[in-house]
Amino acid sequence: MRETGNGRSGEEAHRTREFTAFTAGASGRLLHVATLLTTEPAHRNPLAQELLTASLAHTYAQWDRLRGEDPYEVTRSDLAARFARTAWRYHRGRGGVLSSLTPQERLVVVLRLYEDVAEEQTAALLGVPEDRIRAVCARAVSALRAAAS
Repeated sequence: MRETGNGRSGEEAHRTREFTAFTAGASGRLLHVATLLTTEPAHRNPLAQELLTASLAHTYAQWDRLRGEDPYEVTRSDLAARFARTAWRYHRGRGGVLSSLTPQERLVVVLRLYEDVAEEQTAALLGVPEDRIRAVCARAVSALRAAAS
C-alpha cells in the first residue's frame, strides 16, 4: 500500500473521501429526521445532533463492510434504532407538531410518512408486526389531524 503525505494509506484516504462525500450529501436530511424525532427546534437541537453523530460514527466504522448497501439506509436505520432504545429521553416533546405524539408514534410517522419507508421494513426495524405499524401510524395521524383542527 502506498502511503500518502499525511501518513495514512491511500485506501484509508479514499474511504475518508467517500464517507465525507456521503455525509456532505446526506447529513442535512438525516439531521432533519433526528430533529423530527426529538422534537427539538431546528436551530437548537443538541439531542438530534448527538443521535446523528453516533449513527454516522457507526456507519463510518462499517463503511468497508457495506458492500452495496445504501449508506443512507444504514445510517437512518441506526438512527431509528438508537432513538427507539433511548426513547425514554424523548418522552416529553420539546415543541413542534410531533411533540404531542409518543416517541414510538413519532418514529413510525417519520419513517413511514417523511422517509417513505415501507411498512414491512419499518416493522422489521422496530421488531414489531406490520399490523402494529399500521395501527400506530393511523393513531398518530388521527392525533395530528385532531391537533391541527
